[in-house]
Amino acid sequence: MAGAGGPPSRSGLRGREAELGELEALIASVARTGSSALALVQGEPGIGKTTLLAEAVTEAAAAGFSVGVGKADELHHIVPLSSLAACVLHGDRPLLSGDAFADLARHHDQRIWLVERLAEMIEARAGGMPVLIGLDDVQWADPLSRFALQHLPVRLRTSPVLWLLTSRREPAGPAEEIVAAAAGHLPAVTVSLGPLSGAAIAQLAGDALGAAVGERVRDLLDGAGGNPFLAVEMLAGLRTADAPDGHVPPGLVVGVRGRLRSLRPGTLRFLQMGAVLGRTFGFHDAAALCGRPAAELIEALEEAVRAGLLDDDGDHLVFRHDLLRQAVYVDIPPSARKALHREAARGLVAAGHQPVDAVPHILRGALPGDEEAVLLLRRAADDVLPVTPGLAADLMTRALELVPSARPLRFAVGEQAVCCLTRAGRNGDALSMGDRLLAGRPPVDAFGRLQAALGGALWNMDLAGELRRRAEAALALGGAAPDVDARLRGLRALAMSRDHDLRAAREAGEAALRAATATGDREAHVLALSALGEIAQNAGEGSLALRRFAALSAIDPAYLPEEIVAHLYVDDFASGERLLRQATDTGATRQAMLLWAQGQHDLGLGRLDDADADFVTMERLEEEVGVCVQQVNGRVLRSRIALLRGDRDDAREHLVAARERLAAKPNPGNTAAVRFLEAVHAEADEDFGLAVDRIRQVQRQGPFMRWRLLRDWVDSAIRMALRGAEHELAVDLAAQARAHAERNPAVPTAAGVAAQADGLVNNDPLTLEHAVGLLGASPRPLVRAAAYADLGWALLAAGRERRAVAALTHARDLFAASGAHAPAAGARHALDDAGAGSRTGAAVERPVRGWGALTPSEKKIARLVAQGHTNRSAADLLVVSPHTVNTHLTSVFRKLSVNSRVQLANLVMGLPDG
Repeated sequence: MAGAGGPPSRSGLRGREAELGELEALIASVARTGSSALALVQGEPGIGKTTLLAEAVTEAAAAGFSVGVGKADELHHIVPLSSLAACVLHGDRPLLSGDAFADLARHHDQRIWLVERLAEMIEARAGGMPVLIGLDDVQWADPLSRFALQHLPVRLRTSPVLWLLTSRREPAGPAEEIVAAAAGHLPAVTVSLGPLSGAAIAQLAGDALGAAVGERVRDLLDGAGGNPFLAVEMLAGLRTADAPDGHVPPGLVVGVRGRLRSLRPGTLRFLQMGAVLGRTFGFHDAAALCGRPAAELIEALEEAVRAGLLDDDGDHLVFRHDLLRQAVYVDIPPSARKALHREAARGLVAAGHQPVDAVPHILRGALPGDEEAVLLLRRAADDVLPVTPGLAADLMTRALELVPSARPLRFAVGEQAVCCLTRAGRNGDALSMGDRLLAGRPPVDAFGRLQAALGGALWNMDLAGELRRRAEAALALGGAAPDVDARLRGLRALAMSRDHDLRAAREAGEAALRAATATGDREAHVLALSALGEIAQNAGEGSLALRRFAALSAIDPAYLPEEIVAHLYVDDFASGERLLRQATDTGATRQAMLLWAQGQHDLGLGRLDDADADFVTMERLEEEVGVCVQQVNGRVLRSRIALLRGDRDDAREHLVAARERLAAKPNPGNTAAVRFLEAVHAEADEDFGLAVDRIRQVQRQGPFMRWRLLRDWVDSAIRMALRGAEHELAVDLAAQARAHAERNPAVPTAAGVAAQADGLVNNDPLTLEHAVGLLGASPRPLVRAAAYADLGWALLAAGRERRAVAALTHARDLFAASGAHAPAAGARHALDDAGAGSRTGAAVERPVRGWGALTPSEKKIARLVAQGHTNRSAADLLVVSPHTVNTHLTSVFRKLSVNSRVQLANLVMGLPDG
């Protein structure tokens, strides 16, 4: 306990024993269980959040935790990852080294990748000791730190990591979003701090004054309203008062503002400049804003530090509490504040700071017509676009507001704003803004640029027809710069890839590629190759599509997933796996699309459990970044996987989800996929009339859907047609399969499926046997299994039981090895009917809980994690994405009813073969 001359001790903790006890219980739980937890301390400014956090951090450090604590700042809340950087770089044992964080910063354009790398580094530290990460004033956290905090606690829920956050109740949003994301995955508690009791406030007075507290002091402290910070400031005023009769200095009863009145004018002015710059600021920056040499302000700095208003950590000056900064800041006249913020922005840039550091001041100080401010906002938007496109879109929207409508600059700023809105997934806003700008009658060149900029939004909104109309209108008008003309041609070809006339689309794509090559414009080149790849794929020309997508990914590695899938379509799974490994090693962009490619790869190789995990992870990653591209197709494939596994309830749930997602994105491809899935479900329900109706709907979606959708499933469609007594439809489907094989003569699957289709239509065992032979070179086990099953049924019908048993046994084994329990059971029943069931064995059902419930991949991952591997090292060994490992691990924990890696290790080591 401090005496009369010392500072109040544990001032914020008076009356907070229960709240501290709650945090201490979480600290003990994380250390004991080895699993994570999250706590949010909420309350008004000055109520004691920071002090409670500091005390909890001290307790955790004493308990052996590795601790990282930071504080977000209202005026520094835009710089990407700045808030979380403070947590992981500071302390006696920083969670990350400066070099490691710098390496992360170089990859900050990949949000998902960055969060995963952060998780790996924290996970590695947590493997040796529990970790506490604390962030004060999370309401001011920058967007990227908020994104990370919404996902890291869940990602690290099986490691001993305690997240301690503090937040004001206003502004609401960031803290609640973080807690909501964690809820249901790990213990997440909210500790609300209200006003201190009168008794606690009296204890504070005793701490500060070291003597009995008189009635006059108690009356004074009533003005603090139970706020410990205000009470402490008032008590500090009492201790430093010069009046010998003990009178209270005027103004203290109304808050901390009275503390400032005894300062010299120069010191107050220095503090005001600092308050404009933010709670944390540089001495030289404040001196520049004062318009005086730094040497002349040393006395002002010393007085501010002696008065307990500022702390000096050697690198920056920090207001001891944000209430102090606000008290200084609000005394600056509003008009002066605007001017000072504008000067602060100019000074920061002149001193070499990044444009994004000046943005908060631009937003508070710029006036319409300020083109220098517009330039800074544009530069800052470019800097943050890759990592926080939503912020970039907001900055560009503000920049556009600052440009008067009469100025030509408005169209250039508008074009950039449209692009940022599109990158942020705000396609409707981008289209509305673009149309408002177009209504302003821009010059011809600006008209073309705006229409080209709107292409991405129109494509994302599945408005291919409108995209083509606009591109052709801009091309017809003429006058566009060569690079813009080439982009418009590429957009026109991309739109035509969804038309029925693919020959005309190809001609348009070739013309666009020539224009792009002539101009050397990278964006035009990407658009042209993307269009030509889509056109070739829609025409069923696998080799040509592969060449186009390989050329595209060479220009822009973000399109590597398209190249991987193109390899799979020509049965080149070895190259697909090589590229997947390369993408995993380099941290390539578009993580969700890479998971889509991984899922296609695993599904093609008959790894149903892995494919399902891939598609689960892909959907989660798409939702995390707010760019939902493959949600419909992912659910369609998961429903088919569930049907193959024999889980009809799960399959129906995925069908419902696919229909819901189709309503939001009803493009022809998605529509055809859902209609085909409905056909598959109708067949399972033995409603062959409905199945045939849905197959016909798929055919009417356009000829290219026949290649994209029925490429590997045409045999299933033919069986539905034959069971529905629609022989003519079956013949048409078989003709499609033959045409596809002719287009892809080097693809074993295509040739084998074409023969299988003919054998089904003609009920010809010899042709089906030929199909099985052709498919021997196919890498797709489920396709081979289906062909063996068709051959077995045909041979049984022909009375050739011995050869039928051999074919059906092959089918059953291939299906069973892939986890396709439903068709495996069908083959087994056929073998029973043939009298061969006892010779071929019976399937064993997988339980839903316990070690036996785990899939082979889950067992591998469980053993690796039990041996001490991180998600990253396990992923490297298994040649999968760390995101997929995380999905498998989530399933492992659920099936084994464990909550931490420690519990998992104990369980695995206790197994007979552990």
